[in-house]
Amino acid sequence: MSDFSDLYQDLIIDHQKNPRNFGEMVGANHHADGFNPLCGDKIAVDLKVNGEGVIEDVKFKGSGCAISKASASMMTMALKGKKTGEAEKMFHEFHDMVMGKVEKPAADLGKLKVFAGVKEYPARVKCASLAWHTFEAALHDEKEVISTDDGVDP
Repeated sequence: MSDFSDLYQDLIIDHQKNPRNFGEMVGANHHADGFNPLCGDKIAVDLKVNGEGVIEDVKFKGSGCAISKASASMMTMALKGKKTGEAEKMFHEFHDMVMGKVEKPAADLGKLKVFAGVKEYPARVKCASLAWHTFEAALHDEKEVISTDDGVDP
């Protein structure tokens, strides 16, 4: 278990300090802002989806705790190049995993499986899932997500 814990910490710290796909996007055709007033995490997600429904580019910007920022960074890497249906499936698999609704994370989550342990810390579920809820809002042209009320007590 120590090796997994070390991997978890290394990945989270790496993505928090060196977030991938961080910044403004020119030519985005979907955007949403996410905010968790309980902890102050703020995330904005920009998407460029082509006519065939493929996510050509995804970027985020914002501020928050290490888990929030790392989740957003890893999410952008996982979603780029996916069809929107695949991306939504991944959102639900990730959400079910961090909520503890599945015993074993879905295989296609790849490195995102490091967030499985978040289910043990209910207040952190919102941190890990804020970027994902914001992504889904952007995909459906909803402009804003206030908190991520997952039925988890803060």
